[in-house]
Amino acid sequence: MNSTISKLNETINAVRQLKNQQVDWAHKASPLKWSKKEVIGHLIDSAQINLQRFVRCTYEEGFRLTYEQVEWVKAARYQHADIDDLIDLWALLNLQIARVLENYPADRLTAKCDNSKHEPNLQTVEWLAADYVEHMLHHLKDIL
Repeated sequence: MNSTISKLNETINAVRQLKNQQVDWAHKASPLKWSKKEVIGHLIDSAQINLQRFVRCTYEEGFRLTYEQVEWVKAARYQHADIDDLIDLWALLNLQIARVLENYPADRLTAKCDNSKHEPNLQTVEWLAADYVEHMLHHLKDIL
């Protein structure tokens, strides 16, 4: 878990630095592709869902918590939001996730929840945390 938390904190710092750089946040390669701004929005949605998973797994197990990523990005209108606000929101959510993970009860790291949309797919908190950071890095590779 320490490696996951370290990667998360490094990523938070790297993304915060983007506020000082020239990035074309609003460009969309096609109408069906997300802009970089919408990618940050998607990562905000992912952070919100995963924060709930991590907190709930401290006292609950076996629940299902998913979201429809395309619909959420569209509904939240991230394309029309201020990028500095989005980066700040993303960073604050991830700082809270890091805080939760840093103080996670050791006996709950193997607690499981279902992160699937269809067939049950129970995963441990430890796996979910590592997967969350890897998912984030996958989306950020074109931005960082």
